[in-house]
Amino acid sequence: MSEADTSPRLSRTSFGLLFAVSIVVAIGNTGLLSVLPAIGRQIGIPDPMVAAIFSLSALLWAIGSPFWARQSDVRGRKPMIMMGLAGFAVSMLLCGFVVSAGLAKLAAPMMIFVFFLFARAIFGLIGSASNPASQAYVAERTTRAERTGSMALLASAFGLGTVIGPAIAPLFVLPFVTLAGPLYAFSVMAAVVLILTIRLLPEDSKPAAPEGPKAAKVKSASLWRDPRLAPFLIYGFLVATCQTVQTQTLGFLIIDKLKVPPMEAQGFTAVAMMAGAVAGLLAQWGLIRMFRMGPRDLIRWGVALAAGANLLVALAPDYWTVVIGFAVSSLGYGFARPGFTAGASLSVDMHEQAAAAGAIGGLNGLNVIVAPLFVWLYEAIHPAPFLLNTAILAGLFVYALKNGILRGAGERATSDDDTATSMLERSDEGGF
Repeated sequence: MSEADTSPRLSRTSFGLLFAVSIVVAIGNTGLLSVLPAIGRQIGIPDPMVAAIFSLSALLWAIGSPFWARQSDVRGRKPMIMMGLAGFAVSMLLCGFVVSAGLAKLAAPMMIFVFFLFARAIFGLIGSASNPASQAYVAERTTRAERTGSMALLASAFGLGTVIGPAIAPLFVLPFVTLAGPLYAFSVMAAVVLILTIRLLPEDSKPAAPEGPKAAKVKSASLWRDPRLAPFLIYGFLVATCQTVQTQTLGFLIIDKLKVPPMEAQGFTAVAMMAGAVAGLLAQWGLIRMFRMGPRDLIRWGVALAAGANLLVALAPDYWTVVIGFAVSSLGYGFARPGFTAGASLSVDMHEQAAAAGAIGGLNGLNVIVAPLFVWLYEAIHPAPFLLNTAILAGLFVYALKNGILRGAGERATSDDDTATSMLERSDEGGF
């Protein structure tokens, strides 16, 4: 009996735990993004350096994701998921300590920046373990027919987190901890989900190492240069960059558009981020399933919507136009991100799922590294980052129409599909 024949199906409990892991990280990261402009201006850290706080972490994430993906092949998915979640909890706790010190004027702003940079870097170094392991866990337990929907639903955890994070962050800005309060709260949330994961996620046996030609292929070939994946990685990197740039400049844009102190703008920033998150959820929870959109459609529609919306933000005369533009662009990213993630997963064999997830995970690190340059560009010319986003996303739309791999996204049959599909159809267990 082949390995695929004995693989378990993805249960609702298991998927729920993976969803919780993703959502708590999204809540923390977007909650931090929503308060970071106010933190930076309150402490006295220049705007581009505020964006740069994520840069070292992002670099380590880009390096760490492929490494932890390989480790999940050797050590199993569950240990890597737990390690990543623990890294996130510790990083958030230390970031809270640093912000408290900065608000109390216990050190100069530049010293606080350095400590903040390294506290956040723990997330990139260790927290990057959970994402590729979670994606591989799902991919190994779903058929081709199920995978796009499952990947979109898992990706929607990020969208839901971006609703909850900015919404609850102001609730934890309490008298004694002020702007550091949300960071402490996010650390506690991650610790709770970690305990649940340890107790309830089924123990994952170590994936069997492939033998023969497949083993040589995995060990010797870089999936970053693999012709099956390269178009997805190029597309994904640029889409993720545009989304990161728009999110990281949003807080500064709203402060400047409203011409109010940073603390007063916090609620307006939260409203805009929640509007974007709701739009992303509409895509991932409703429209994708309603219209049965496959990776090819998602890849095309996603960048087309986001391009038009970035142009609207660039030309926005007031706050509410910014909110509408951010929401529509988030709808586009809500199509594009699960589109290229599922397309990449469907383009490789089952034994390559973790490696592909690691390569995709690295994109989320690489794109954040360039964000400070766009914030600097924003300081020079406010509409410039959004106009540049428009040009990049329009170019990606053309790329999606012209590139042969992207034109056929989701249509390639892998050598494992027939066996895996028949196994899952025969399974007597209730699955997600």
